[in-house]
Amino acid sequence: MKRILDATQEELTRYSGRQLLESIRAAEGRTVVAETVVTVPPLVDGCSNPELAAAFGADLLLLNLYDVEKPMVTGFPSRTQVPGLPEPLKGWENHLGWGVTAEHVKRVTGRPVGINLEPATRHTVSPGRLATADNAVKAREQGVDFLTLTGNPETGVTMEAIIDVLRTIRAAVGEDLILMAGKMHGAGTGTDHWLSEEQIVRVAEAGCDVLLLPHAGTVPGVNHRQLTRWIDTAHEAGMLVMLTVGTSQEGASPSLMETLAVTGKACGADLYHIGDAGFSGMAPPENIMAYAIALRGKRHTYRRMAKRR
Repeated sequence: MKRILDATQEELTRYSGRQLLESIRAAEGRTVVAETVVTVPPLVDGCSNPELAAAFGADLLLLNLYDVEKPMVTGFPSRTQVPGLPEPLKGWENHLGWGVTAEHVKRVTGRPVGINLEPATRHTVSPGRLATADNAVKAREQGVDFLTLTGNPETGVTMEAIIDVLRTIRAAVGEDLILMAGKMHGAGTGTDHWLSEEQIVRVAEAGCDVLLLPHAGTVPGVNHRQLTRWIDTAHEAGMLVMLTVGTSQEGASPSLMETLAVTGKACGADLYHIGDAGFSGMAPPENIMAYAIALRGKRHTYRRMAKRR
């Protein structure tokens, strides 16, 4: 098991959940997680957004709006010449990206792949995107390496709802699948993104591996002093921490991403998420690269961009 900085594509996609966590831990705050929306047209024709994010330095790929009952990744080829790649699920119009699962994305990009599931209280989330035990099991069967229990804008997801569902999902999927949990913004609940130390401990006790926290400066009222306290508490509880940029600032200038990278390291985070709202569907590729270079330098970033199996 190597640091995620040094692992090849083949190694990354072969690691178990526990091995991948240790690989991330060993990289000491130099892991980039790029989120893309699977339901919108890709930024570049002839190349899906997850492939583009991987090409610009992402270590892990997070698929937003992925539905385990109707899996699709818009712009993803229905037939890709990769030895051993499974066929898209039968019964879908494959030329539109229907039937493409997380397993396809993982095998083509050489990156571990996760999806969002949401314990939503409003009728804004389709059944296949809800945070339920059945959906978590389906996601694992479709090749998902990690699940992120969180809330998109206006879904009404609360931290208490996330904590409640964590234990059920952990029992359903077993110990190896990586579970990430937390909020990137208010998700339509106002100031619910504020956390207590007691809540952080409960998240860990419910089976969470990685706590999501909004990066300082991305959500009103979240500052570096408070962020450092949250991160220290999460680490003491045995979790890693992923700082998120999910308020469309991923579409700002590369210099902002560089600032967020360095200040996040100072706070002690382990993974760095860049959201999907650049123009529409993913951050500008140059921002992913700027984030990655600020976190780990050109040497490691260029290796990740160039290294193949």
